[in-house]
Amino acid sequence: MEKNFSIPNGNETIDAYIDFQDNKDAIIIMHPHSLMGGNMDNPIVQKAQQIFASKRLTTVRFNFRGVGYSTGVFDDGIGEQDDLKSVIDFLKTKGINQIDLIGYSFGSWVLAHAAENIAYHRAMMISPPVAFMDFSKIQTINNLKHVVVGSKDEFAPPDIIEDIVEQWNSDVRIEIITGADHFFSFHMNDIENVLSNWV
Repeated sequence: MEKNFSIPNGNETIDAYIDFQDNKDAIIIMHPHSLMGGNMDNPIVQKAQQIFASKRLTTVRFNFRGVGYSTGVFDDGIGEQDDLKSVIDFLKTKGINQIDLIGYSFGSWVLAHAAENIAYHRAMMISPPVAFMDFSKIQTINNLKHVVVGSKDEFAPPDIIEDIVEQWNSDVRIEIITGADHFFSFHMNDIENVLSNWV
């Protein structure tokens, strides 16, 4: 069962919901853009949490700075990387040994830019917004394993995704959901299947 935690983050605090399971594996799920209504209650973030909790993984969903009850202000994805690091540090104090990451949209931008400076096991990106945000500084993401996009996603066009992800990690599996847009409207079942199979 999820419980609410206030995680220390320098002079700020992060509002998070964590479902601690008996094992020492966890997955952190990061939400879409903070200034566009993104938060940890996003339907895809919630669905991911439910699926991984059912697989007996410790799950974490949290609000980036300035969202909901997380203090601070939006920081163009820079301070949000520190938010992620603070969540990871908190999990380690609770005995979590292995951490997977999922970033949805803006959450995947944060993941990509924080990857070199954090310890994690593997990662998945859902709809990395390469046509909307600047990923040009990213060269490699060693532990990125899976990227999921919709065939009609204007913010994460599959043709651009295929080219750029190949540069990040040639071993990444790219999955394109036919007919889906950036929000996977009417394609939630497809996302459920992808997430279930990833475990």
